[in-house]
Amino acid sequence: MAQAVDASKNLPSDPRNREVVSVAGGDPQIGNLETPVNSSPLVKWYIGNLPAYRAGLTPLRRGLEIGMAHGYFIYGPFAKLGPLRDAANGNLAGLLASVGLIVTLTAALSLYANSNPPKALASVTVPNPPVDAFNSKESWNNFAGAFLIGGIGGAVVAFFLTSNFGLIQGLVG
Repeated sequence: MAQAVDASKNLPSDPRNREVVSVAGGDPQIGNLETPVNSSPLVKWYIGNLPAYRAGLTPLRRGLEIGMAHGYFIYGPFAKLGPLRDAANGNLAGLLASVGLIVTLTAALSLYANSNPPKALASVTVPNPPVDAFNSKESWNNFAGAFLIGGIGGAVVAFFLTSNFGLIQGLVG
C-alpha cells in the first residue's frame, strides 16, 4: 500500500518519518534528505577522513592512496575466484587481470577529466568539500596518473603477499 506524500516537504506523511528523516537544509529543491545514516557524526568523520575528501592532500597523493587500496582489493577476486584459480599460475593471472582493470579504470578517469567535470558540491555528508581537489583538468589528470601507479603497486603487493604466504607465515608463526 502506497503512503500519501506531503507535497510541502516531499516526505511521507507519516509523522514518525519526520522524526528521523528531514529535508537537507530545509529546502526540498536540493533533492537530498538528512537521515540518521548520512548525517551522523560517525559517518561524517569517516567520510571526511577518506583520501578524496581529506583537506590538504595533493591530487597525486589522493590518487596514490585510492589507487593502492583499489589495486590491493581488486587482485583477490581475480586470483582466488577467477577461472585460473587452481592453475599453477593463478596468482599471476590474477595480477595481470587486476592490472588490466586498473588500466581501464585509469582510462575512464582520464576521459572524465577531459569532459570538464563540475566542481564538487556540498552535501549532508560532506558539508565542506576540499577546494583544492578535483577542480581542474590538470588535477584530475594528476589524480588519474597517480591512481595508475598506486593501483598497479597495490596489485603487486597483494600478488607478493599471496604468492609468498607460506614464507610469511613461517616468519610470523
